[in-house]
Amino acid sequence: MAINMAVVPVAGRGTRLLPVAKSQPKEMLPVGRKPVVQYVVEELSRCGVNRLLFVTGPGKAAIENHFDIDTELIAHLRETGKEELLGELAFERENLEYFYTRQRRQLGLGHAVLCARAVVGQQPFVVALGDSIIGLHAASRVVRVMIDQFEEAGVDAVVALEEVPPEDVVRYGIAIPRGAAAEVFEIEDLIEKPEVGQVNSNLAIAARYVFSPRIFDCLENTPPDRRGEIQLTDAIRMLIQQGRRVLGVRLSHGQTRFDIGNFESYFQAFVDFALADPQYGESLREHLRRRLEMDGPTPREGRPCN
Repeated sequence: MAINMAVVPVAGRGTRLLPVAKSQPKEMLPVGRKPVVQYVVEELSRCGVNRLLFVTGPGKAAIENHFDIDTELIAHLRETGKEELLGELAFERENLEYFYTRQRRQLGLGHAVLCARAVVGQQPFVVALGDSIIGLHAASRVVRVMIDQFEEAGVDAVVALEEVPPEDVVRYGIAIPRGAAAEVFEIEDLIEKPEVGQVNSNLAIAARYVFSPRIFDCLENTPPDRRGEIQLTDAIRMLIQQGRRVLGVRLSHGQTRFDIGNFESYFQAFVDFALADPQYGESLREHLRRRLEMDGPTPREGRPCN
């Protein structure tokens, strides 16, 4: 069965991005010219996925509104002679189907994926985290590679992976390769946020997955962690322990994952995307160069009047 469905979890509260995420979803924060989740949708569309199920929560209506066709805005642009801006709304007219379901309780990423079961049914599907962009301007084709590997190898899961500094493995789900870690390899085990020295791998899960529907049974039987959350990593580990094959696909060189989960990574992502803007990137680069070369107090501190 061809894979054309993606589950996009967007129910998280974004507490590490307060106060900006208090009244708007973190997935709707702008990175360059577009909100984060639009890059995710465009990436999936380019990889042949045209049915998108968002798992939402309280305060996430802006995501649904963003992908609706806004006839009033279109009419306003035409009536006011701003037709040149209609191209910015082209994403509304893409041949995509949108579905929405709710995660009524905040019980972790695994639980959010489990909430999609009634809609997904017995078909294989992609999971793409709604707060992570893969590649500058979401140009990555890793999801297409993952789907192809899933279909050709007949496995039950494929997980995208990226190398992280060894000291950062405690922050991620880490994959243990079965043998050598080539570009595509079988995963022997997965450890969610291992302790320092617990693993000798630095291959971290990179926000993209492909699953057979067997993952739902594992999610139903995965016990909550110490915070009361159901971890998707633990459910994938259960698949492996049941003798099911799981593959890892490494992000290719230069395919950075932009994780919009905290202010440091958000600021870095915005700067990288803005510097790559074809219209304003060069002027921003000059502005940053001048700011970094300035001596004396910053504009925020002010300068004394002569």
